[in-house]
Amino acid sequence: MPDRLDDETRRAQGMGVRREVLGDEHVDRANSKITPFTEGFQDFITRYAWGELWSGDGVDRQTRSMLTLAILAAVGCEDEFAMHVKAARRNGVPPEHIREVLMHVAVYAGVPRANSAFAIANTILGDEKSD
Repeated sequence: MPDRLDDETRRAQGMGVRREVLGDEHVDRANSKITPFTEGFQDFITRYAWGELWSGDGVDRQTRSMLTLAILAAVGCEDEFAMHVKAARRNGVPPEHIREVLMHVAVYAGVPRANSAFAIANTILGDEKSD
């Protein structure tokens, strides 16, 4: 089992990975909205989602992005899904792979969930072409 990181190391590592995956603009915007009520939750996400999970070496970032897209689409987390479509593209996931992920969602989680996710991804991927 790998050595466990202390909280400060996990926090710093998590913030670095979070910025690499989501982009500085997104992270700065999210950080500017932290309140005393949300501060502990944001710290938790940074340390564990980004500092542990996304920092792991078990699979590459493209695979992590595709797993994340499938899960978020399957459970209907549309705002998070949209954010992670952009992150997946930043991680080098081609649109064709995103489409295949959503085809799996359609079969294994339901057509309505995939339909919503396709609409969101299509808007984001279409916006890329106009940039």
